[in-house]
Amino acid sequence: MARLPRFDLPWIPQHIVQRGNNRQVCFAAEIDYWQYLLELRKASVKHRCAIHAYVLMTNHVHLLVTPEEAGGVSRMMQAIGRRYVGCFNARYRRTGTLWEGRFKSALVDSEHYLLRCYRYIELNPVRAHMTASPGDYRWSSYRYNANGHADPILTPHPEYQALGRTVVERTAAYEAFVREGADPAEHNSLRLTTQQQRAWGSERFKSQIEALTLRAVRVRPRGRPTQQHQ
Repeated sequence: MARLPRFDLPWIPQHIVQRGNNRQVCFAAEIDYWQYLLELRKASVKHRCAIHAYVLMTNHVHLLVTPEEAGGVSRMMQAIGRRYVGCFNARYRRTGTLWEGRFKSALVDSEHYLLRCYRYIELNPVRAHMTASPGDYRWSSYRYNANGHADPILTPHPEYQALGRTVVERTAAYEAFVREGADPAEHNSLRLTTQQQRAWGSERFKSQIEALTLRAVRVRPRGRPTQQHQ
């Protein structure tokens, strides 16, 4: 059976996850992180995708992206893959694939859910016990969103900008929001939604996406459906 095309609508944010093949390392040295960020910046501009949040982990990547046109995210990720994997393979004298098939993505409801996705992404190093604080991790967007450090890759989403009238107000509000933490159920919900490539948000948002795409966007329960006995 042919797989369905991923959900891909312009101006609707997407949470993207791309993992190393067989969980292998994708970033072996500092130069690898810098290279990926360079390719991300170039490809996002070329394919008109606004990057709101990111984290580069040892063997996977999380991005929060809003494309200006359908297909922009796929083209951006393909461009990054070609450039980054080629350089990575040449640097370490290896051949073959680096990433685990196609990236996973989920549509994200801007209202009430978007900043939670920011937080989910930037708390990855803390959940992985790599750092005690998200600000201690170098390869994420947290320092921009919470501390105001310059980052030419990022475009603030209107929901983030609404946190305050000034940079100081916005970063302070966002830092406090991240410090609140999140219920593990929220993390699990976004993780499962992204794995199944569905839509993460309110019931109203999901209904709107289903009306636009004529496809189901709700997460399927795990396991086989229970048989009904007559």
